[in-house]
Amino acid sequence: MADKFLTPEFRAAFISVFKATSQKQKDGTQGSAKYGIRAMFPPDTDLSLLKAQARAAAEEMWGSNIPKTLRSPFRKNEELDNPVKGLGDDWIVITFNSPGDKPRPGLVDAANQDIINEADVYSGAWYRVQCRAFGYEQSGNKGVSFGLENVQKLRDDEPLGGGRMPANKAFAAVGDPKKAISKDDDIFAV
Repeated sequence: MADKFLTPEFRAAFISVFKATSQKQKDGTQGSAKYGIRAMFPPDTDLSLLKAQARAAAEEMWGSNIPKTLRSPFRKNEELDNPVKGLGDDWIVITFNSPGDKPRPGLVDAANQDIINEADVYSGAWYRVQCRAFGYEQSGNKGVSFGLENVQKLRDDEPLGGGRMPANKAFAAVGDPKKAISKDDDIFAV
C-alpha cells in the first residue's frame, strides 16, 4: 500500500469535508457519498512527489503492465466539464476523496487547531492535504486516484467560482453594535 504524504499548497474548490456528499453520475444514477476536495495547483507547482506516488500506485496495482488507457488523476482546468472560474486554464486539478461511510477527514488551520466552523472552509482559500495514491479498476475503468486523509487550511483568499465569502470574513468585529453606525454616517439622512 502506498505511503501517506503531504501535498504542496493549493486553492480549493468543491469542498465537502464536514459532510459526505454524492454526485449525479453520467448515467443519471446517484453515486456513493464521499468526502472530497478539488485541489487547484498553480501551473508552476512542483508536483513531482504526487506523480511519483501515482506511478508507484499504478505499478503496485498492475506491475510492469500499466494499461495504456489508464485514467490520470492530473487534469488541466480547461479539460474539466465544469472548469473553475477565476483560475487559468493551465492550473492543474486533482480531486482527493474518501468514502462517506468512513470517519470524516481531520481538518485543522495553519496553527494546527481543529476547524469546527464550516464557514471557515470555502472555495478559494489555500490548503494542503495528507493523502495516499491508489490504483483502481471499476466498471471497466482503470486509473489512479488519491485518497483523502486530512486537510489543513493554510490561509484565506478571494472566493472562487462565484461563491460567497463567509460572513465572518466579510465583516470586522465591532465593539458596541449600537455605536457601529450612527445617524451622522447616513448620507441619505434628512
